[in-house]
Amino acid sequence: MTNLLEKTLLTALGAATLSQKKAEEFVQELRHKFNVTEEEGKALLGKVQDMARQNQERLEKLAHEEIAKACERMGVVTQEEFDKLKKKVAQLEKKLKEAKS
Repeated sequence: MTNLLEKTLLTALGAATLSQKKAEEFVQELRHKFNVTEEEGKALLGKVQDMARQNQERLEKLAHEEIAKACERMGVVTQEEFDKLKKKVAQLEKKLKEAKS
């Protein structure tokens, strides 16, 4: 699970560091090294950024799923389960007070 979290963080950092300036530098490098037009470079950059975003979303989803599974294996209750139990206790307390009256 640590490996998955590490990959998620690295992907998030990688996507975040690809700033506008870096993107422009990347397009310029493509133009010079591979003789592509600016439009082609921007299109390729857009595809790369979309793929990075999609991969980040997939990794985040996987990380959430793995964490949920780990919590379930360890017996950790979810917030939803806790809230249901809290509501049930409040209802039982109310019934108990009414029965004493």
